[in-house]
Amino acid sequence: MFLGVSQASCNNNFTICIFHIPGVIGCIDCTHIAIYPPAVNDPINPEYIFVNRKSYHSINTQLICDSSLKIIHVNARFPGSTHDSHIWNSSNVEPLLRNIFTNGHEGYFLLGDSGYPLRPWLSTPIQNPQNADEEEYNRRHASARATVERCNGLLKMRLRCLLKHRVLHYSPQAVSKIINACMVVHNICIANNVQLFEHEDNAIDVGVIKVEAINEANARCINPDLLADVFKAE
Repeated sequence: MFLGVSQASCNNNFTICIFHIPGVIGCIDCTHIAIYPPAVNDPINPEYIFVNRKSYHSINTQLICDSSLKIIHVNARFPGSTHDSHIWNSSNVEPLLRNIFTNGHEGYFLLGDSGYPLRPWLSTPIQNPQNADEEEYNRRHASARATVERCNGLLKMRLRCLLKHRVLHYSPQAVSKIINACMVVHNICIANNVQLFEHEDNAIDVGVIKVEAINEANARCINPDLLADVFKAE
């Protein structure tokens, strides 16, 4: 679901000035929203497919945010056992960015972690960097990608029903609707600069599960032209 994507959120000023990576239009990551276990014999949503890698039941929710921590896309339709890369490949964002690239607009892409496949429209960290330039690229990539982690943390601190220990006691379909509604409320708060109240509990699990890198050859490669552009922008 796209959430109020505008031309301003799709230009290339996301990280040029701050992180010196031209062309970034957003950062992508997945987060787990805890749910009450569905029925074991449910023919549509059997209980076991919602068990994630941390052994609790969840919806694995894909978020894409911009530099202001506004969520520009959410996909809350997949059970907790689903890998992040599968959600990405099944989302309507992937073909959209693919079409933008094939139509000649080659300078725009998302930033994701090593759990995603490397594509011209989705940049991931370099595995085993071999020189100082690649190490610097990884450093800047991580700094920029931290934006979506901050967004996720802010989202769950503001709308605390999404925290792991709160556990939504609804059907998976209802939980998906609740998640989508929470994203809209989050964006309204961002747009109106609503301040976050301080809470005493600082050791909160926000449901981010690090996934293993994609096992494919291009996960260890990077477009040399993109790497050159990074340092040319300085």
